[in-house]
Amino acid sequence: MPLYRSVTIAPGTQLLIWKITETLEELAEGVLLNDRCTVKMDKMKSEQHRKALLSVRRLIQEMGYTDFDLYYGPDGKPHLKDGTHISITHSYAFSAVIIGSSNTGIDIELQREKVITIADKFIEPEFSFLDPLHLEEYMRKLIVIWCVKEAVYKMISRKQLSFKQHINVHAFDMKDGTGKAGVHFAEIDDVYSFCFEEIEGFTLAYCLDNNGNG
Repeated sequence: MPLYRSVTIAPGTQLLIWKITETLEELAEGVLLNDRCTVKMDKMKSEQHRKALLSVRRLIQEMGYTDFDLYYGPDGKPHLKDGTHISITHSYAFSAVIIGSSNTGIDIELQREKVITIADKFIEPEFSFLDPLHLEEYMRKLIVIWCVKEAVYKMISRKQLSFKQHINVHAFDMKDGTGKAGVHFAEIDDVYSFCFEEIEGFTLAYCLDNNGNG
């Protein structure tokens, strides 16, 4: 299908989501790839990964950019050559990007109970407001927390930044779709706002950095 959603989330900053329903050939139509990206895609054995790459490029082109405007820093963080900020995510049927004037991070994940078995690897203080007896909401909140921490990690992009030790998601309500996350790492001691939503069995979360970090 074409673009799933495009919404302005802050002045000069756009969130775009693509639902991947096309064939590989349909996705590739009209997509411009630089040589590096062409080689990368040729090496991909998974059609799913190829589709993810192409759908992200489709989203970028929706905003007037192409793969030739995109590059990755030594830390793996994506950048646009004109200085506009970008963050990228994809998971199975969905891809999403944020492009705009603020440093940003975005993540989307498939909702799976597996997150329960690994919870103690990425959270600690958050256990204080989680209720494992309400299994479905417990799982949903764990996935939000994972997405938020991934988004914050992408936004700040610092080596040694730990999900469990340095990023603390404050108590939030699933109905609100918003919350706060604190980061205490090196010179960073800040609280960031995040937004999240659930889309067809997936969870998407993003943060914008208005504190000048990253």
